[in-house]
Amino acid sequence: MKVDQYVIMPNHIHVIFLLENTAGACSRPTIKDIVCAYKSLTTKQCKSVHPIDKLFQTSFYEHVIRGREDYEEIAEYIMNNPKQWELDKLYSKE
Repeated sequence: MKVDQYVIMPNHIHVIFLLENTAGACSRPTIKDIVCAYKSLTTKQCKSVHPIDKLFQTSFYEHVIRGREDYEEIAEYIMNNPKQWELDKLYSKE
């Protein structure tokens, strides 16, 4: 697995994970497994630098990209997301 595209926003992140072809592998992680591992490792790393109580919310939104056109649409959304921040209902200048 590798991170292909991402953007870190003030109150959320968007990530495209590329999964390796694991044909014949005994155990294949689910999307939930991958996201939980990512959240856990990231939280541990952040806590080693700065004491925090909670970094991520429990839930997350997933979308399995199915095809080139879908990938390009999602990648463009991620790339343009920072330009839309001021329109977000949770936007704050602080």
